[in-house]
Amino acid sequence: MTNLNKKTAVILFNLGGPDALTSVKPFLFNLFNDRAIIGLPQPFRYFLAKFISSKREKKAQAIYAQIGGKSPLLDFTLGQAYALEKELSFSGNFKVFVAMRYWKPFAEETVEEVRKYDPDQLILLPLYPQFSSATSESSINDFAEKFMAVRRKSEKNVAAKIVCCYPTEPEFIKSHSLLIKQTILKSSADFTKFRFLFSAHGLPQKLINRGDPYVFQITETTRKIVKNLAEICTVKEEEINFQICYQSKVGRLQWTSPSLDQEIKRAALDKKIPVIVPVSFVSEHSETLVELDIDYKKLAQRFGIAEYLRVPALNIDGHFIKSLVAICKKVDASDESVVFSGQMPARICPKKMKLCINPNSCET
Repeated sequence: MTNLNKKTAVILFNLGGPDALTSVKPFLFNLFNDRAIIGLPQPFRYFLAKFISSKREKKAQAIYAQIGGKSPLLDFTLGQAYALEKELSFSGNFKVFVAMRYWKPFAEETVEEVRKYDPDQLILLPLYPQFSSATSESSINDFAEKFMAVRRKSEKNVAAKIVCCYPTEPEFIKSHSLLIKQTILKSSADFTKFRFLFSAHGLPQKLINRGDPYVFQITETTRKIVKNLAEICTVKEEEINFQICYQSKVGRLQWTSPSLDQEIKRAALDKKIPVIVPVSFVSEHSETLVELDIDYKKLAQRFGIAEYLRVPALNIDGHFIKSLVAICKKVDASDESVVFSGQMPARICPKKMKLCINPNSCET
């Protein structure tokens, strides 16, 4: 039975984004000064982050200028937090907070709000369904460091539970599948004409080679979506033509592949209609609204593609919010401090994924 007197603070983590064009440079500096992004020791990382943020400022400002001069990510995340808190209010005493990694509200601001709430328990819930040491772990570690600094000043012992990932959570998968179905219903084309391009934010390949589970989990998410899509569209799985690909490459390092631009070109050659599915993004932001809706659409047109479909990000879709609710309830009822995949006691990452947040709990 739920203890209605227990106060639980749910912390939603996301990347963050500049709230004005003048914020672009400091946002970029914060991003590239993160050790999880650039592994150089200080002060070398500091100076490199200064250099990169200065060099990329104008280009990034031009991107955000196309979507109102700021990132919409915080607004979407606050909407998700409101919807989640409303649903959780029927199950107990929950309050949902938002902490961004590279722009406001920063972790220290959120920690102060959480301290005022004075919870008995924390649930740390990244809005990155697929775990990576460069995203989820960086946000969790940053928040934990700031929270522990405050906790040392208090005698109260606050339990903290971490959701590392939920790449195959059923309602999360259903949310993607139904949005895909809604998108393709706008087309008069036969189902066999579609090629579903599951696009995820890329990472340096060297990070994956070191044991980061991100690519493995992207594959698991895609596999489940394809299976569910076949069911709701009443087709056979083998009839679904799809490809996982990656976008948003930065720098000269080798990144995860194949790239989305390569796959759009291949779709053109194969005379397929590309259906772009932002499989790693749960909210609209510059990578979806500019890269997918403007840049890659123009690329598709240059390749002679007449019909280009883009599936919306999950945002506040009801099934996605249900997935977050289900995860929070399972975590609340668990004695575990670290929960994998949002589906206890499931362990989905192979043992070789050494950069998993808790490799000792992964599958053998």
